[in-house]
Amino acid sequence: MLISGLAGTGKSTFGASFVDAACCRGERCLYFAFEESPDQVVRNMRSVGIDLGRHLEAGLLRFEAARPSLYGFEMHLARMNRDIEQFAPTTLVVDPISAFRGPSTEIHATLIRLADICKTRNITALFTSLSASGELMDESERSVSSLMDTWISLKDLEANGERNRVLYLLKSRGMNHSKQLREYRLTDHGIELVDAYIGPDGVLTGAARMAQEARERDAEIQRRQVTERRRRDVARKRAATERQIAELRSAIEADEAEIATLIEQEEARETVLGADREAMARSRGVRR
Repeated sequence: MLISGLAGTGKSTFGASFVDAACCRGERCLYFAFEESPDQVVRNMRSVGIDLGRHLEAGLLRFEAARPSLYGFEMHLARMNRDIEQFAPTTLVVDPISAFRGPSTEIHATLIRLADICKTRNITALFTSLSASGELMDESERSVSSLMDTWISLKDLEANGERNRVLYLLKSRGMNHSKQLREYRLTDHGIELVDAYIGPDGVLTGAARMAQEARERDAEIQRRQVTERRRRDVARKRAATERQIAELRSAIEADEAEIATLIEQEEARETVLGADREAMARSRGVRR
């Protein structure tokens, strides 16, 4: 694997996270540092919540530090091969390969032989490389990019007066992978990946993402308020309609009761009139 990026993008932090994860699984890791001493690496990584010292004490991690200019390519390769044979790691970090200076053919040949050693011994290797400014790759990247199975690029995006870090996969042989840019942060507890946020104008990071999220939250609140207001209006209309229905039902029931009373009164009058006619007929001696 190759992790490349400009200065300050966190290449060494990703390498340390790789080491920490491997050692936490009980795997042995060999770390070749070509720019910093082991003490500097341990101290720097402690600032982002990665404690490599405990793995050193447990014997799972071993540092080998040397200046690239101290030996030639052949000597560096011989020393690295010797260290690999002695320590027998399952994972390996070379930080960074861009520290090597010389003809691209020699750098390429050295890295090919190192990659062959790792593949022969089933060692998972991670290389870091300092990218050149701009879009052009430097010699070390061109030399090693074709050898890598996976290439992760780290870069800075500048917008709205701030710079934010993003990563993306340039390639990953033999597997499908995401094509999205992913924002990440270097925090007190390690690397934190931020969920990809796709705004109207593309991927948003940092303050732009927070501002867009705030606008969307405000829009969502407004939609909820409109929905709640309409719900209350419907509830009031329902209550008013139910009151009207109740009043109409009461009016109908009153009319029905009045009609029933009138019918009873009419029947009572008919009964009285019938009784009166009978009495009058008897008084006149009329027989029916």
